[in-house]
Amino acid sequence: MTVTTSDNERLLTPGEVAALFRVDPKTVTRWASAGRIGSIRTPGGHRRFRESEVRKLLADLTSEATVPPARS
Repeated sequence: MTVTTSDNERLLTPGEVAALFRVDPKTVTRWASAGRIGSIRTPGGHRRFRESEVRKLLADLTSEATVPPARS
């Protein structure tokens, strides 16, 4: 089942986000609790994450990891 917001953006589960970042789903929940990534609560209290925000964060982190350090 795909969940979307009112603007038709796909919402990801903690497990889906964890798979993209290759971390445990509990790590994703900790990131949300710490404010590192935004989340939405469903009426049942489950966290969901905007796909666009997750992909942007992943791209930012990936590009930071691939940029060589500046030479002195």
